Amino acid sequence: MTSTELAALIAAAATDRKARDVVTIDLRGKTTVADFFVICEGDTDRQVRAIADRIEEACREMGIRPLSTAGLKDASWACLDYDAVVAHIFLPGERVFYDLEGLWQATQRTREVG
Repeated sequence: MTSTELAALIAAAATDRKARDVVTIDLRGKTTVADFFVICEGDTDRQVRAIADRIEEACREMGIRPLSTAGLKDASWACLDYDAVVAHIFLPGERVFYDLEGLWQATQRTREVG
């Protein structure tokens, strides 16, 4: 499975659990951290966990397991690392605080200008 296909699978799995504002950021050529970030949010910590569980289930069905997971205990922000694709699931306030979309947009603008 390509990283593009994996990102689409993760985004679809998040949508299955009614994740809001699902965004896929293409990081290829910008960093070696990952090819894509899939970012979304849930309304409650319970929904954040449900979204993470669905992503893990969908990936497991394809024989793919995360390299690591973080944040599931507190569930204000969960992170699932699938090497080429990293899923970030936030509560709304946490998403605004970390502003990953803004960070990577700023990086892209800097690269285009500089």
